[in-house]
Amino acid sequence: MNKQEITDILSDNSKNDWLFKKADETRRKYVGDEVHLRALIEFSNICKRQCLYCGLRSPNKEIERYRLSKDEILDSVKKAIKLGYQTIVLQSGEDDNYYQDKMCDIIKEIKKHDVALTLSLGEKTFDEYKAYKDCGADRFLLRIETTDKKLYQQMHPNASFENRVQCLENLKTLGFEVGTGCLVGLANQTIESLANDILFFKEIDADMIGIGPFIPHNQTPLKDMKQGDFWLALKVMALTRINLLNINIPATTAMETIYPQGRLIALQSGANVVMPNVSEIENRKKYEIYPDKAGVYDDEIEFKKKLEKDLISIGRTISTHKGFRKK
Repeated sequence: MNKQEITDILSDNSKNDWLFKKADETRRKYVGDEVHLRALIEFSNICKRQCLYCGLRSPNKEIERYRLSKDEILDSVKKAIKLGYQTIVLQSGEDDNYYQDKMCDIIKEIKKHDVALTLSLGEKTFDEYKAYKDCGADRFLLRIETTDKKLYQQMHPNASFENRVQCLENLKTLGFEVGTGCLVGLANQTIESLANDILFFKEIDADMIGIGPFIPHNQTPLKDMKQGDFWLALKVMALTRINLLNINIPATTAMETIYPQGRLIALQSGANVVMPNVSEIENRKKYEIYPDKAGVYDDEIEFKKKLEKDLISIGRTISTHKGFRKK
């Protein structure tokens, strides 16, 4: 699709039913009916960045900060493996305490188990990314959030849009499966900007795209902004599936947070990944990128049982594979 076609569909809600059905058909044809589960471990909520929309931003003095030790991270990894997860996702704020050698030690320990490993650690140097890849990391998630450079600079004080793009290029060069994504509903964001986001994902041939609605946090400068629209975020996700046929697309927690059964609706509109949180509940509460996040108090075993039932109800099954992109 070209930009005008994407923009027309995003602007016209009369085509929604067709769009979601088409995205679901595309998902079934190119990635099948299996849903890949990724066990999410949020190991530090300390962040040096000042992103206007994020509750973890460094100027937020109200949040109780934490960081996990290597042993605590590995305990969560073992719990995830015991639950049957094939992929571990290590996610944190940009916390320089986890310097290169320390992170590599953790990666090596995790990769002793038969699991795929995704990292979500923010912007690093080429050499740091290379060290993580050499230690066995398989994927890296680095969301662009918006490809509108002016809007990006507004939302990310003291950060560089060009460096963000360069990081994604470096990850591709090094052979990572690369994940990125966008927020839908940021102040001053246009339909044209969202269309450009989708075209950017295709241009860099991203392997995984996470799309979620903006949810205001009351300890950020955007606390009084309007929440992003669930259906518009779903349309961006569906169009992403149609334009990047065989990638992995998560049904994001943000969608579940703002709309009843949002996860299942997303899975019927192009998504094929769910990322259950296996962090300790006390830490899930502190990892508050946005408020009232779905699943914070879920028991890991009960969540997986319920998810399996929900997936059966829509004709889907849990994958027993690591879920690499099949090009």
